[in-house]
Amino acid sequence: MKVICIGHSTYDITIPMDEYPEENVKYRIKEKIECGGGPASNGGYLLSKWGMDTTMVSVVGNDYYGDKIIEEFKSIGANTDYIEQREGHVTTNSYIVANKKNGSRTILSFKADPIRKLSKNVDLSADVILVDGEHPETALEILNNNVSAISVLDAGRLNDDTREIGKRVTYVVCSHEFAEEFTGCKIDINNREELIRIYDELKKYFQTNIIITLEANGSFTVIDGEYELIPTKRVNAVDSTGAGDIFHGAFTYFIANGYSLKQAIQLASVTSAISVTRVGSRLSIPTLREVLDYDNII
Repeated sequence: MKVICIGHSTYDITIPMDEYPEENVKYRIKEKIECGGGPASNGGYLLSKWGMDTTMVSVVGNDYYGDKIIEEFKSIGANTDYIEQREGHVTTNSYIVANKKNGSRTILSFKADPIRKLSKNVDLSADVILVDGEHPETALEILNNNVSAISVLDAGRLNDDTREIGKRVTYVVCSHEFAEEFTGCKIDINNREELIRIYDELKKYFQTNIIITLEANGSFTVIDGEYELIPTKRVNAVDSTGAGDIFHGAFTYFIANGYSLKQAIQLASVTSAISVTRVGSRLSIPTLREVLDYDNII
């Protein structure tokens, strides 16, 4: 199957620490981890690493970090013909402090003004499409040209573009922050009636499959007509950077390869759980075999 991933690309520099740093203290770090990042970009990296024919669609700067991002995708066999290196644009950088004690991360990002459309048309056919809301005009063109494709929106940020894109995809896989902002209601994992109401409001608007990700509390969706909270795996996390992106990439892989919705969510949760036990966003992506061998889900 041919896959197109459209979205934001960044270059991450992660500093692992045993605890969160104090203000006005000098620290000597023992290591730093560098790799590309970004929601659909991390998902696309996973899809290519797991053997799918993946084309990346993104805009980076004509600079050192833009070169590094393209080299990284080429190293795993992804098609980089549609990663545009635009003159005058600066590649996004993220500086991440990963607290290994509790798995949290603090991210400082420098991001240039968003680019809504690539300079050239992406006239490609696809069986599977993963988008994150970046470059929305190009994303909508690709979706409109591939209406029969399985398509997934990594809905992390609510805005007019993700509202529009969400109406064009097969699956809206949204963060709990997205769901809360969309509905104006705070999610209480112990209030099932309210969670159902939030799900129903999203479903009514987008008119497509909805999955609400709840981090350590799992994912909420409808399976065979029944509302279901699907738990995630409990692990000792050291770095949660990119865990959501990796979930979306793995979900896209499994749903595209014929797994049921429940299986796709369960296996995506396993993939994400394994990733948070390692440092560095896409460097933490497990192999497909690691995920399938993790336990007896299937």
